Amino acid sequence: MTILDGKKVSNDIKEEIAEHVKAMVSKGEKVPHLAAILVGSDGASMTYVNAKVKACEKIGFESTLIELPEYTSEEELLDKIHELNTNDDIDGFIVQLPLPGQIDEQKVLMAVDPDKDVDGFHPTNVGKMALDLPTFLPATPFGIMELLERYQIETSGKNVVVMGRSHIVGRPMSILMSQKRPAGDATVTVVHSRSKNLKEITKEADIIVAAIGISEFLTGDMVKEDVVVIDVGITRVPDQTKKNGYRLAGDVHFESVSKKASYITPVPGGVGPMTIAMLLKNTLLARERRA
Repeated sequence: MTILDGKKVSNDIKEEIAEHVKAMVSKGEKVPHLAAILVGSDGASMTYVNAKVKACEKIGFESTLIELPEYTSEEELLDKIHELNTNDDIDGFIVQLPLPGQIDEQKVLMAVDPDKDVDGFHPTNVGKMALDLPTFLPATPFGIMELLERYQIETSGKNVVVMGRSHIVGRPMSILMSQKRPAGDATVTVVHSRSKNLKEITKEADIIVAAIGISEFLTGDMVKEDVVVIDVGITRVPDQTKKNGYRLAGDVHFESVSKKASYITPVPGGVGPMTIAMLLKNTLLARERRA
């Protein structure tokens, strides 16, 4: 069994981008500038955004963090998005999700300029992805594709099961893996928590992408020998043996599944770091397009 080390691969990607940025600086070119909007003080969101800002500093990007209070109105947020859309110094930006209840997430995502949408969530970019046209790929699926490619895992003709149908991971993942690309060309089945005969379907899978949002849902009796498992989930599970009172768990029961898997991502240190690396890659792409 081989651990798919997202932390190591993401560091490799960040080093490659940092070299690229150094070359841009030496030519007198403008370096990429990523902005992030954070509404409220959700702990997990603050952690993610701070990690993104630190990653920018590390590789030589410029970064701007815009923190807005929890009570920010939808109109105020849309005004801030318009500011970033029209600011020529900003190459790409993200609006950290989830947003407070008074704000319509769909309206917010629609308001982002598709050419600055480095999260890859705008319908224009989702449509281009579905048609296999050049665009910003959603960062988490993009990271998974990169991880499979860099570990040279054969996907062509393989039976892939994507667990989960979210617009952020499940749906784009199913589209990308079915397309003709280095980590694609697979036969893809999408399942979710209401799918019948779930165990029968997962036991036939050569590759499983678990993004169902239920802690330790995929267990060893649901997979076959030598399966490749990508665990997208991350949940805090109460654990009194830990100093902070919890441990981080994915959508996969690591102990039982890892005994059968040929490759598996850990949680943490698997998909998470790859998401940030691909967000940076999209921002570099945005700067090159604008140049």
